[in-house]
Formats: sequence, structure tokens, C-alpha cells
Amino acid sequence: MRNGIPNLSALQAFEASARLGSFSRAAEELSLTHSAVYRQVANLESRLGVQLFTRVRRRIVLTDHGAEYAGRIRHHLDQIEKDTFGLVSRTGMGRSIHIAVVPTLATTWLIPRLADFQREHADITVSLSVRTLPFQFKDQPFDGALYHGDGLWPGTQGGLLFPERELVTVCSPELAARVQDQGASALAGMTHLHLASRPDAWRQWYAANNYLYGPLAAGGPRYELFTMVMAAVQAGLGVGLMPRFLAQPALDQGTLVMPVPQSLTVSQGYYFGYPQRSDRSDALKLFESWLKAAAAGVGER
Repeated sequence: MRNGIPNLSALQAFEASARLGSFSRAAEELSLTHSAVYRQVANLESRLGVQLFTRVRRRIVLTDHGAEYAGRIRHHLDQIEKDTFGLVSRTGMGRSIHIAVVPTLATTWLIPRLADFQREHADITVSLSVRTLPFQFKDQPFDGALYHGDGLWPGTQGGLLFPERELVTVCSPELAARVQDQGASALAGMTHLHLASRPDAWRQWYAANNYLYGPLAAGGPRYELFTMVMAAVQAGLGVGLMPRFLAQPALDQGTLVMPVPQSLTVSQGYYFGYPQRSDRSDALKLFESWLKAAAAGVGER
């Protein structure tokens, strides 16, 4: 041990054995022999003075202390892996970048377009991770972030990719028929689907369009992601309030409709930001240029 920290090889052997439930399988994963993994774990237990596994014939079972320690070690090893990946990305080695992105934009807009970037820059690997809240780049292994907001985060540079412009009401054609038959007032009697991160969106829509925001509208279910709202709308569970650019493909196909034409104008948009420093990798510069081109005209009608 150095300052109380066990040998990294021993921790890797322990974590793999705990995760896989076998010294033999851990040995295969780590390209070691069974006896080498066994010795690493036994030495770790001896140094810690804590039994990590109970050995029953050829099976190993984590003790309570072992299970707790394995979870903590796995977290730290994952972070070391991310930090190493981030360092490699930031130095431009390996032509790889790691981007944080909000989930719905990733699945519905960015990922379907990444094949175009790959065709243009086959030597650059783009990895994506979900982040829904602002963070400090110095604390996270990311080269850039694509997020929804009012502007660039403090300490970052970059710019607006495209404005969100408006939120529109969407529902299934069957539900829309009720509004067509009964008028816009029928909307208030429909189940309203809310996005958890925008709890006031429906209230703002009602206020902007001079409708009374009643308890039925306020009492609808909450969903964490726009993709969940979209799926619920398509399943006929209620009416949702979606960014037009996300809903437009389904509107064009006729699988969703706008039960009323009124919308809610919004000032936020989608930004691409990265740390304020002069050593941006060429890969990140190329990705930013491609993003700007891909985002040109998004949401314009």
C-alpha cells in the first residue's frame, strides 16, 4: 500500500472477481492466470484485514463488506477510465472526442446524423454521454457539451446551434378528433402530459393563449424525457407540449397531429459549448463545424 491505497492490480482483480462471480472468469477478462487473480485477492484481504469473499467449494460469494467495497471500487475504476479517456481526447491523441448531450436531442436529432460526420471524418471517434444539468468541464471527462438553455455556461465558449422557437400541442389523431368535434375548449378535459424539467410549460402555454389553466390540465403525469412524452402521446395517453422541430417528422407523417394551432414561443435554444482555452483539438474543431452545418435551418418553417 502507498498512503493506505491498495495496489491497482489487486483492486482490478477484486472488482472483476466480484462483478463476474468467479476467479477464473476474472482471469480471462484480465488476461491473467486463475492463481494470479486468486493471489491478488488474497493479498488484498490480508492487507485490509477484511474478508471480502466467502469461498464455498468452487464458488465465491461476496461478504457484506466485500459487496460494499466492490461497488465503491467499481465507481472509482470507472472514473479513472473516464478521466484517462478525457485526457487522451483533450490532447488530440487517437482523434477521439467525448461529448455530453441532453438525451432526447441525442437520440432523435444528433445520432441519426452522426453517420454523415463519420463519412466525412472516418478517423474521428465520437462518444456520447447523457447530462441534463450544467457541470464544470474540469470535473468531467468531456471535450464539449450540447445542451438546452438560455446561453453559454460560465467559463465556456462556443455558441447557439439553433433556437427552439416554439412548443406545440401534439396528440394522436383519435384524440384530436374530439377537439375538432367539440372545439378548443375540449383540450382542457384531455390528460396533459408534462415534462418534469419544464413544470411550468403548460401553464405558460395557457397564459399565452388566454385559456384558463385548470386542475385537470395541471394534474397530468410527469415524464423525465421528451422521448417519453412522445411515446405516451403516440400511445394515446394524452396531449403533449413538444418543441416543433422534434414533433415535426411525426406531424408530417400524420402519426401525430396538433389538436389546436396555438403554440408557445420560447427564447431558449440548443448550444454547443466547451472550455475557454486555446488548445482545442482539431477533432473538436471539425466536429463543431459539422454541427453548425447540420443545425443550419433547424426548426424553420
